[in-house]
Amino acid sequence: MTVKHTSTSGAFFATLKRDLLIAYKRKNDLLNPFMFFLIVASLFPIAISPDPEQLSSISSGVLWIAALLASLLAMDNLYRSDYEDGSLELLLLSPQPLYFMVLAKNLSHWLVSGLPVVLVSPLIAYMLKLPAESYLPLFLSLLLGTPVLSLLGSIGVALTVGLGSRGLILAVITLPMSVPVLIFGTLAVQEPRFGAELAGYLAILGAMLFFTITLAPLASAAALRISVN
Repeated sequence: MTVKHTSTSGAFFATLKRDLLIAYKRKNDLLNPFMFFLIVASLFPIAISPDPEQLSSISSGVLWIAALLASLLAMDNLYRSDYEDGSLELLLLSPQPLYFMVLAKNLSHWLVSGLPVVLVSPLIAYMLKLPAESYLPLFLSLLLGTPVLSLLGSIGVALTVGLGSRGLILAVITLPMSVPVLIFGTLAVQEPRFGAELAGYLAILGAMLFFTITLAPLASAAALRISVN
């Protein structure tokens, strides 16, 4: 039992390290979601109004929508290169549980595309005139919510990995599943300003993260077996 556990954990960290190294060598994979998040959030004041009060009222929703779109933009890279070079088939044939391999790839994807968005969000919130007391709720809600977006998106990517053109199909599959995260993430930023308890919304996002970590890799693994075979 001990040998099997060590082997599985070694395969998990090897997969995580491999994907992070590949992402580091492909600078576009690192920069595109981050720059897209900045551009989308920056365009809202131009398109709507530079009025501080109006920006303050919509800034939390703007930031969450930008985070969702940035996550969706980065999703297509999750399994594409592995499918094209054949390494995805080797991953499916691995004696290690596919759940942990998929979880490692999802973690790598979030570290590359989701974590930078979380880290830069207070700066963009300042630009959009979000009240200072909402910076911490924004940071914590994104920290819990963006991994959920990555895990849910991986299901859609796994289902469409064998398709040549999958952008629209991926969006149709992923966006409906992401709506609850978007709603509670936005409420976690807005409602504490009006006296609501932040802990309740963070608990809901934490529960979503727990369930997606538990179930989404299983669904992605099953979808990959269907798509590749």
